[in-house]
Amino acid sequence: MNYSDEPKPHFAALIPFAVFIVFYAGLSIWAGDFYKVPMPVAFAVASAAAFLLNRKVSIEEKVDVYVSGMGDSNIMMMCLIFILAGAFAAVTKSMGAVDAAVLITRNLIPPGFMLAGIFVISGLISLAIGTSCGTIAALTPIAIGLTGKIEISPELMLGAVIGGAMFGDNLSVISDTTIAATRTQNVAMQEKFRANFKMVLPAALAAVIIYLFAGKSGYNGETAVAVNWHDILLISPYILVLIPALCGVNVMVLLFSGVLFSSVLGMCMGAFDLWGALASCGQGTMGMAETLMVAILAGGLLKLIRRNGGIAFILEKIRKAICGSRSCETGIFLLISLVNLFTANNTVAIVIAGPIAKELGDRYHCKPQRIASILDTGSCVVQGLIPYGAQILIALGVAQTSGITISTAGLLSTQYYQFLMLGAVIISLLYHKKA
Repeated sequence: MNYSDEPKPHFAALIPFAVFIVFYAGLSIWAGDFYKVPMPVAFAVASAAAFLLNRKVSIEEKVDVYVSGMGDSNIMMMCLIFILAGAFAAVTKSMGAVDAAVLITRNLIPPGFMLAGIFVISGLISLAIGTSCGTIAALTPIAIGLTGKIEISPELMLGAVIGGAMFGDNLSVISDTTIAATRTQNVAMQEKFRANFKMVLPAALAAVIIYLFAGKSGYNGETAVAVNWHDILLISPYILVLIPALCGVNVMVLLFSGVLFSSVLGMCMGAFDLWGALASCGQGTMGMAETLMVAILAGGLLKLIRRNGGIAFILEKIRKAICGSRSCETGIFLLISLVNLFTANNTVAIVIAGPIAKELGDRYHCKPQRIASILDTGSCVVQGLIPYGAQILIALGVAQTSGITISTAGLLSTQYYQFLMLGAVIISLLYHKKA
């Protein structure tokens, strides 16, 4: 076998992923502490298992594949976003922007409605700018700051941020996932939006209700002080990031501009000098070190799994199991979920699975807008629940930069919207009326 050839299906190629789950989750459960096993170490062990497979291929070829996966353009783009997000979070915190944003948010949203409000705000921003990663990077420092004023756990607050961001990203007409899903199925965006909206709206409403109850229990009764012009000026870096994003400006350009603007504004306001600004940028980027390592190692591992035939095996089994329109939709949901699991990128997963889904949908007379909606929603469900996905990594990394350490398991346990969205998809697959 040569890695330049089309990989043949092999079940054994999926073993490293099982090794990762057993090593990380198993040891953490055994120790009773999910901080005991560093995520980069778990990926290193799983990667070692991947290198032991397929002895017909030399170790040099495997290393080439692994390294190319580590340096994949999508992975590097993700890492650049992590670096800029860390710097932006650190500089804005140093200049006092986070405290000002927290104060303004507390004045706008009653404390008992804070969780639900953060979920809705995150959803609206993500819907407008079409990127969950950008939304999470911008809102996480504010959400973390709020936890110090209102007795709500950081995990719950970040769960609301990520859930809202995934809800908006899933529906946004300018999101990469929406564009990929509609193009692969040759369907108009408004048709996909309508089908998608009907599918996930119940999940979003249920999440709001849950957050209303969860938020009320954490109110400490503290009254916020009045907002002044100084506070408005301090939050201008967030405005600089969010408003241009509504016009479709690239998230990396926005974050870089945000870092530069925050640094200059902080120096002008006397929050720090040039060296202080540089130190904050450095601390922010270094605070994302573990996040970067996880992303890079995951990229190498997932490409090796793919080249060993892991994804090909999944595709083959799902094709064989489909026998009608309902099972076709279910099979496509499983297909996009599993591919996303092994690519850790919802847009890439849709690009891979989309043409196959189009072929299956045409064969079994499924509505293309339904298939596009299932592709997008299925990928969003998985993307918001995998510990090595960009959304979770950004939230954990920015929280770490803000001085709060959160366990991956703790954060995943608060992804209420993701689980509700999964339930909404399953119900839709089971009870959707055929035309």
